[in-house]
Amino acid sequence: MTSPSGRFYSVIPAGGIGSRLWPLSRADAPKFLHDLTGSGVTLLRATWDRLAPVAGDDRIMVVTGRAHRAAVEAQLPEISDANIVLEADPRDSTVAICLAAAILQHREPDVIVGSFAADHVIRGDRLFRSAVQQAILSADAGYITTIGIRPTEPAIGFGYIKTGAPLSIDETEGVLTVDSFVEKPDIERAKSYVDDGGYLWNAGMFISRADVLLAELASNEPALHDTIIELAAAWDDPTTRGPAVDRLWPTLKKIAIDYSVAEPSAAKGRMAVVPGHFGWDDVGDFASLAKLNSNGRVGDLAILGENARVLADASSGIVVAHSDRVVSLIGVKDIVVVDTPDALLVTTSENAQRVKGVVDALKISGRDDVL
Repeated sequence: MTSPSGRFYSVIPAGGIGSRLWPLSRADAPKFLHDLTGSGVTLLRATWDRLAPVAGDDRIMVVTGRAHRAAVEAQLPEISDANIVLEADPRDSTVAICLAAAILQHREPDVIVGSFAADHVIRGDRLFRSAVQQAILSADAGYITTIGIRPTEPAIGFGYIKTGAPLSIDETEGVLTVDSFVEKPDIERAKSYVDDGGYLWNAGMFISRADVLLAELASNEPALHDTIIELAAAWDDPTTRGPAVDRLWPTLKKIAIDYSVAEPSAAKGRMAVVPGHFGWDDVGDFASLAKLNSNGRVGDLAILGENARVLADASSGIVVAHSDRVVSLIGVKDIVVVDTPDALLVTTSENAQRVKGVVDALKISGRDDVL
């Protein structure tokens, strides 16, 4: 049999608009299509470059919306047509990940799949690859495996993983059982998790044999599983895919894979975690973006924008400038300014998580022109 690494296939779900990063991130230009680190490449391209040494260019599948196909192909000229899965409309992470797994299992019955978000920032590629290799071996042993990140602070913007006992799996080191998944905590509970030492940040990475992943889905969401399997069987034939999508896609349940697979699997003792020691951030809001681009120094002002025109005196926070205007800041602390040609956002780092509420309000008011 081919080695576990030789059977590995990476899946990149590239969906969602990143509403907490509005007005920078929009429906037609979501955050994975932006360079948010000043590296010169988008988050999607950086994700591909990180995974290619592990899986190979020909073993990476991207799941994205129909509207983003051209942009994804422009970013990833190496990708084959067969490895772009287009969603008719977003159906949350269970459909994105499990449909990809079912399509790949249809092609390769013994495939091991790993799902890695298109819009996260990772620093320390060697450590990342090492963690993925450990997770592949754990997955081959029959565990649905995630990679958890050692907390560096009591963050309230992430979910947590409560770790359990060590697992004895050949050629692995440090793999643990998952006791449970914990929702985003308040600050006091987050501090207790960090002090405890037995909690990891949930980075939303899942590695599993496709058959194990789909069996767990069948156990918890049988109707959704059956529809996904039917879709996957029709996917690779152009004459059957379209009719199947038209008929079946509207019936797909929207549910996050945390609820459909991960949490139930952990409760049954079938979930494992590899502690990751690399730098990780999901860039969930402008506060995290400011910290990312100022190397963690709270008193600094981060400036993003290729031709940004910013004048600042005794100010900190972040300015994202995508218009021709001069942005001047005097004596303001932890400010967030996002200036685009048709929308301006001004808030503070403390309130950065509330930006999603603005997006919700714009939807309700029918202002889709700025979304």
